[in-house]
Amino acid sequence: MAKKAVATLQTGEGRTYSKVIRVVKSPKTGAYVFEEEMVPNEQVKAALAK
Repeated sequence: MAKKAVATLQTGEGRTYSKVIRVVKSPKTGAYVFEEEMVPNEQVKAALAK
C-alpha cells in the first residue's frame, strides 16, 4: 500500500509538494510529537517558520 502512495506523489502534481515534519512539544503530556504536513514547494520555509 505504501508503494502506491509514493508512486502517486511522484507523478504529475505530486512533485510540487513536499512533506514537512516538525517536532513539537505536546502541551498535555510534555512529550515531543511529530507533526507531518504536505505543503507546496514554494511554502516550505513559511511552514517551517510556524
